[in-house]
Amino acid sequence: MPDVNDYSGMAALSICEALLLAMNDHKILPEHEIVGVLRDAAATHENATGDKAEMETHQAVSELIKRIIAGGNSVRRPQSD
Repeated sequence: MPDVNDYSGMAALSICEALLLAMNDHKILPEHEIVGVLRDAAATHENATGDKAEMETHQAVSELIKRIIAGGNSVRRPQSD
């Protein structure tokens, strides 16, 4: 069963994604800068140090961010027919 940290993390991810979408919609940040922010976040976790458990967590977070980038979840890309 998920714990409070799981819920907090899911809430934070949803809030951040909504903020990135709003910044793109209102032309505050273009798509390439939003993707850059996400890549920077992934790189931060890739370069983190710690014990084995911490490193596994950081790697999992980095992979999740990369999947978000690949899926286009945080930018509204035009739908192709």
